[in-house]
Amino acid sequence: MLIAPTLQTAPTSRRSGETRTTETTRAIQRALDFIESCFAEPISLTELAEIAGLSVSRFAARFSGEMGVSPQQYVRIVRVRHAQRLLRRGVSPSLVAAEVGFFDQSHLCRHFKRVLGCTPVEWLNAGAPFGPNG
Repeated sequence: MLIAPTLQTAPTSRRSGETRTTETTRAIQRALDFIESCFAEPISLTELAEIAGLSVSRFAARFSGEMGVSPQQYVRIVRVRHAQRLLRRGVSPSLVAAEVGFFDQSHLCRHFKRVLGCTPVEWLNAGAPFGPNG
């Protein structure tokens, strides 16, 4: 069975070749900082747009343009990245789910597989590989 590569970091900005205003970049950065600091809590698109100081539709479009994924996908990726770190330390999947903002172990497994292409157990059995940034 082929195991998907480990998620090393969340997607990075796709600004190369695009001109974005500093204001927009700062707005997105405020949202990214919030996501990173509050990833385990429920985070709504409306809340992120307010933090960025943009309308919901403008925020969603700008975020996707900058990051290459939707805000909701980005939150999921950040949660899975943090779940990887805890799982690698031997924390049980049910506790990991609660710690990183998933409803339960099943919810964690579903999103882990969506992001990485394998379940937490498959990832652990593959040696819980991390790249140079993980």
